Amino acid sequence: MDLFLIIPLSITILVAAHYLFQRLRFKLPPGPNPWPVIGNIYDIKPIQFRCFHELAQTYGPIFSFTIASELNVVVSNAELAKEVLKVHDQSLCNRHRSKGGRVTEDGVDFIWADYGPYYVKARKVCSLALFNPKAVDAYRPNRENEVNAMVELLFNDCTDSVNKGKPLTIRRYLEMLSFNNITRSTFGKRFINSKGEIDSKGKEIKSVLNGLMVKSKRRDKVDEYPPCLRWLLTLTSNRKKDDQETTMLISHQKNQIIRDMVKDGAITNQCLLGTLLTLKEEYDLNEEIISTLCWMIIAGSDTIVITIEWALTELLRNPRVQKKAQEELDENIGNERIMTEEDFSNLPYLQAIAKESLRLHPPTPLMLPHKAKTHVKIGGYDVPKGSIVHVNVWALGRDPNIWDDVNEFRPERFLEEDVDVKGHDFRLLPFGAGRRTCPATQVGVNLLTSTLGHLLHHFDWKPPNGVNVDEIDMSENPGVVTYMSTPLQAIPIPRLTANLYKCLSSMNS
Repeated sequence: MDLFLIIPLSITILVAAHYLFQRLRFKLPPGPNPWPVIGNIYDIKPIQFRCFHELAQTYGPIFSFTIASELNVVVSNAELAKEVLKVHDQSLCNRHRSKGGRVTEDGVDFIWADYGPYYVKARKVCSLALFNPKAVDAYRPNRENEVNAMVELLFNDCTDSVNKGKPLTIRRYLEMLSFNNITRSTFGKRFINSKGEIDSKGKEIKSVLNGLMVKSKRRDKVDEYPPCLRWLLTLTSNRKKDDQETTMLISHQKNQIIRDMVKDGAITNQCLLGTLLTLKEEYDLNEEIISTLCWMIIAGSDTIVITIEWALTELLRNPRVQKKAQEELDENIGNERIMTEEDFSNLPYLQAIAKESLRLHPPTPLMLPHKAKTHVKIGGYDVPKGSIVHVNVWALGRDPNIWDDVNEFRPERFLEEDVDVKGHDFRLLPFGAGRRTCPATQVGVNLLTSTLGHLLHHFDWKPPNGVNVDEIDMSENPGVVTYMSTPLQAIPIPRLTANLYKCLSSMNS
């Protein structure tokens, strides 16, 4: 028999035997029947969180599927999420990462590292030094300045004779806000000026971010086959070499940018990089850890863009909510000053809008995949060691057993019952929970609330002329994070006196 027929046939038999062995040995969660060798690759649609939600309607709140020889388990309700992220957190706190998606030379960074000494050290630095309450408050001027810088640019563009009455692409302004806020906090300087122009160093940082994004999202079909078949499929390919070269290049660029920042002598203790350098000896931080933590912070810039764009879209579609929020702002802020983070406690409806947006549109709807270090039981089913575990956060926010009118944008539900968004209430987990929860949750909540408040206080928001709000494209792009497929276009109409849009002109110059 021909060798090239024997090998695939043998592999098929081995994979099928492995699958049957697992099914007989363990009580696995129900799920679609897999094909030999490839498993359920072609059952999983590009928008995975929606696909998983559909499968849960058939197989229940916990189900499983296989990709080649890898068992995947998905949970879709609060009770099961609590089992994964709290009860069995210690056993399920490792990460699953494909080789094609590695972003460091050794395949380890803070976000994708397994739970071990490296991760514990980095997490400790984040919790005790970078994102403790004192540090979050210390960077408040950066957040407020950048929000106001964005508001001023929006005002200048929408009142310009060329643009007046025309829709603007809102994502452009949110990207400037997020990038400048994070780089100012990390490096102590901004790289995009008041006109939205980015300098050469900012372009370098953007280039690395784009490379990191491409690498982290990469999961070629070849990665999903068993190792033996993967080897056969890459015999005639330079893919492995190309991956290694790309990873080395990105890693070198990341470290070089950090070295250049330090060498310039402009780094002070007032920025996160300066803080890390002062803690170098106390926490035994080498260059790689410092660089990784800095880039971990910067790489989070897209989540705030995503969340605010979705929130503003919902406000366009729900003018009642927009008007009610503006009435609250007018009553508590007035029209003679601008909002600050100190006003949050007097703006419960604004905070409810932020929560409602996170419920319907979590920026990472499946969080990041966990991997079982040991065998555990979830919902009465076996989850063997090595299984990949997903928590469908998007489905949690739309569970009809928890929420009334799940598809309706109704912030009032969070005035009727206070629900925590920081990982303590498993009905709503936009930032994750347990050992892998986002360390910068409070920064994200503050920036989201502040930005929404300023956008609503300074402007009325209308859809483009001739566009019905029901015609706005609400579909998502596939990926780890959920950008809108079609960037939001809207018409901002100033509602305050002109001097309140130019309070930071000296800082923005």
